Amino acid sequence: MEKKKGAQKKAPSRLSEKSGRPRRFRGSSARFQQNFCVVGIGASAGGLEALEQFFNNTPPDTGLAFVVVQHLDPEHRSMMVDLLKRYTAMKVFQAEDGMRIKPNCVYVIPPNKFLSILHGALQLIEPDPIYGFRGPIDFFLRSLAEDREEKAISIILSGTGSDGALGIKAVKGAGGMTLVQAPHTAKYDNMPASAIATGCADHILPPEKMPRELIKYIQHPYILKTSKIDSVEPKALDYLEKIFLLLRSHTGHDFTYYKRNTITRRIERRMAVHQITKLGDYVRYLQQNKTEVGALFKEILIGVTSFFRDPEAFEALKKKVVSRVFEEKTMDMPVRVWVAGCSTGEEAYSVAMILVEEMEKGTKNFTIQIFATDIDENALEIARAGVYPESIFADVSSQRLKHFFVKEGNVYRIKKHIRQLIVFAEQDLIKDPPFSKLDLIVCRNLLIYLSSVLQKKIFPLFHYTLNPNGFLMLGPSESIGECADLFTLMDRRLKIFQRKSSPNVIAEYRAAPLTNEGRDLLKRAAPKSSADMSLIQLTEKALLEGYAPSCVIINEKCDIVHFRGRTGHYLEPPTGEASLNILKMAREGLRIELRSAIHKAFKKQTAVTRSGIRIKDNGTWRVVNLVVKPFEQESLQGLMMVIFEDVAPAFTKEESPAKGDEVSQVDQRILDLEHELNSTKESLQTTIEELETSNEELKSTNEELQSTNEELQSANEDLETSKEELQSINEELVTVNSELQGKLDELSQTNNDMINLLSSTEVGTIFLDNRLNIKRFTPAITKVINLIPSDIGRPIGHIASNFLYEDLLQDIDQVLKTFVFKEKELQTRNGEWYLMKILP
Repeated sequence: MEKKKGAQKKAPSRLSEKSGRPRRFRGSSARFQQNFCVVGIGASAGGLEALEQFFNNTPPDTGLAFVVVQHLDPEHRSMMVDLLKRYTAMKVFQAEDGMRIKPNCVYVIPPNKFLSILHGALQLIEPDPIYGFRGPIDFFLRSLAEDREEKAISIILSGTGSDGALGIKAVKGAGGMTLVQAPHTAKYDNMPASAIATGCADHILPPEKMPRELIKYIQHPYILKTSKIDSVEPKALDYLEKIFLLLRSHTGHDFTYYKRNTITRRIERRMAVHQITKLGDYVRYLQQNKTEVGALFKEILIGVTSFFRDPEAFEALKKKVVSRVFEEKTMDMPVRVWVAGCSTGEEAYSVAMILVEEMEKGTKNFTIQIFATDIDENALEIARAGVYPESIFADVSSQRLKHFFVKEGNVYRIKKHIRQLIVFAEQDLIKDPPFSKLDLIVCRNLLIYLSSVLQKKIFPLFHYTLNPNGFLMLGPSESIGECADLFTLMDRRLKIFQRKSSPNVIAEYRAAPLTNEGRDLLKRAAPKSSADMSLIQLTEKALLEGYAPSCVIINEKCDIVHFRGRTGHYLEPPTGEASLNILKMAREGLRIELRSAIHKAFKKQTAVTRSGIRIKDNGTWRVVNLVVKPFEQESLQGLMMVIFEDVAPAFTKEESPAKGDEVSQVDQRILDLEHELNSTKESLQTTIEELETSNEELKSTNEELQSTNEELQSANEDLETSKEELQSINEELVTVNSELQGKLDELSQTNNDMINLLSSTEVGTIFLDNRLNIKRFTPAITKVINLIPSDIGRPIGHIASNFLYEDLLQDIDQVLKTFVFKEKELQTRNGEWYLMKILP
């Protein structure tokens, strides 16, 4: 073994030699102590080198907290904490359950755990079998986006697979900052490439240049919360109008009536990315850089979406809506669905999957037509391709992945029979014509970005496009607001509604331009003589006014939606709060009979007649016949016509109801009381029937809940048996190998130091194993024992020495047996004396 020169390996520097030591970032710790930014760093294979470059260039007092999430071998103890301590002066901890994060600290995920953050505290979670592919990076970044919003920062470094792609979309959607390692600098570029493909990366940089962008970002007013756009400059509103004008000119879409808070927040974020503090300067930047207009357009449209987002909502959609739609359809009737604001298509494909799953349960094969629309053409291109990263394992069950997807390398592609069900199209919900004859509209998390003015325009549009008894599904934080007369609430928590029949609703939308054929049809369909038509209309109007009985049209809540004729003799406005409820408006003597007739007509869907009802009308009495009749047309289901027919002229109390009547006034009074008693009995019976019906519905609901609970328990047991992917294990092994390589370098350095130490002492030393074979020796020993490097591994007894000492082997063997060291003075053949020590 050749002699080492003893040059010690230089300790790793905190900074690269090229960049030098950056100036300290002063004063940041106090500023962010209460509400600081948190940086989530996702890395996998090859990530240790990138982390070294990143932390070597990160000052220790930025005021940021860093959380490192890697793919680790669940069975191997991680050495990441010890390794990172070599690259940064910040404190490095392994994350513990409930540990509160602090600025200027680094936290590392432990093996075999999922990590999330809630109210500034780290939470360790056992890996759920539902995540068939281990996706700890996506899992943490999603929780970080929800917890910190614009103060969330995500960084994706080297690694294989696509973990982190969904996470940076969540951070971008929450208003945070996203950085991705430049693929050409990554040892494994799959993870950075997948993150870049989402279009959500604010900066694509080498790891050593990322800290500088982080520091710029956290110093911007958008993060410091020192000002808002509306109050920064006196002309802020004018500048916003100019930005809307630039967007409309560049994209064709007007954002004037979008919610102002959402728009200004997105503009502030773009200003923070470019380090622009004044709104006027940003307007000039937009005018000079057309690419930034497109980037701002994407920023406004960015939405958090995923497959089966809110799984409970999709399960309810499948059980409460899809099953009913199929039951009411015949084979020749297509099932038509509109997914408005589909973004990159995950929600549209989710709806298609549950439709196909429900159809496969039965024996009928329906024609399914799904229209998925959005105003972002780039997002629609991703949706049309139907290719998604393998990290969708976190949202799609293994059964659905096998049934509806094809694995192609590191991505999943939608199968052809699902893709053919959906038509993706660019459409502006506000100005473009809608679809028609729809069974279901899914519009989730779109209306929250629109002002009430636009919402009042959109809900009548949805009502117009739906078939009778069609369904509408909104997002969890959305509601129909003032349009409760258009839809019936089916599920308050999951926001599922059913269309009502409201004939007075007018939907406003821009009609498609007429073709020449359309104009010809209109001409042929037009009346030949407007004078003739006016005469016919006047005649019908005169007949209706003179001979047709008075009537009103009511809905299921007994609210009047239309009046016909003079109804003042039978109805009057109630005192107190204004109301169009017919039961509150009914005059004396009419209410009980009216309530009973309406209930019976709604229940049996047949016409109900009540004869000879006495109604008090301003001191006089009227005898009328009452008819409650449901409409037979499907488009008017849920509506009833209430008709009032006068039997005799009005009379006072003193007058006889009918001259020549042989019944005395006393007998007439008895008849009236008996009639009233019968009406009361019938009303009571109706109430009892309603109560029994409610009890039956509650029992049925309870049974459904029990059945659902059993199904969920069964699904949970199935999910617990799922296994991890081979690729995940490979990434974990690469990470472990990187850590071991780091430790090996450290051990090599220590070994070199030990050899240098022994060589510098000038003490001749020989190391032997249990068989007395030479393992190592110092250069000084060669002066008295003839040793060369090739003697390593040979028995010590085979080597000649210059000592006058024949008991060397016996003394060594005795020390090995007794573990007691020996010490002797020996003389060489040249007459020199040495002190010999034999140590176990």
